[in-house]
Amino acid sequence: MKKAIFSLLAVVAFALPSQAQVFKLGIKAGPNFANFTGSDIQTKTRTSFHAGGAAEIGISKKFSVAPELLYTSQGADVEGVGDFNLDYISVPVLARIYIVEEKFSIDLGPQFSFLLDGDEIADDIENEDYDFAVAGGVTVNITKSLFAQARYVAGLTEASKDAEVKNSVVQFSVGYNFL
Repeated sequence: MKKAIFSLLAVVAFALPSQAQVFKLGIKAGPNFANFTGSDIQTKTRTSFHAGGAAEIGISKKFSVAPELLYTSQGADVEGVGDFNLDYISVPVLARIYIVEEKFSIDLGPQFSFLLDGDEIADDIENEDYDFAVAGGVTVNITKSLFAQARYVAGLTEASKDAEVKNSVVQFSVGYNFL
């Protein structure tokens, strides 16, 4: 069984690069406009940021897989309590579908986030250690190396074990591919 799995992985590893039209590796950063959804708690949007690495693995001229590794600061300003700050390491893995070849794409996929640090809304409210979300947006390749993105990330899991709120984030990014 181990031999069969290893053989399959070896075939996939050697076949993908020969079929891939592109491989890009770069960095990106930009502002976050974060808030909570799903509760009657009065909140205001919190402006923060995200930064990290981005890759793109071309499967065909119209389709790529775009994994990223990001530090992202989220949360919300909770009325009467203050700034609720949640810092995550996020791993979005997006399907990138090119509408205009090599220039404009629609991106969609899951995002897994792991809490690094978070403020408590109140002493008796505990944060979740992870966040699972769906992300969708667009990418515009300005040049071969420079790109811009707009994305919405909708949390699917509760951000807190007690408050029944989910993360909701609008992100704008500028990035540079060095490979």
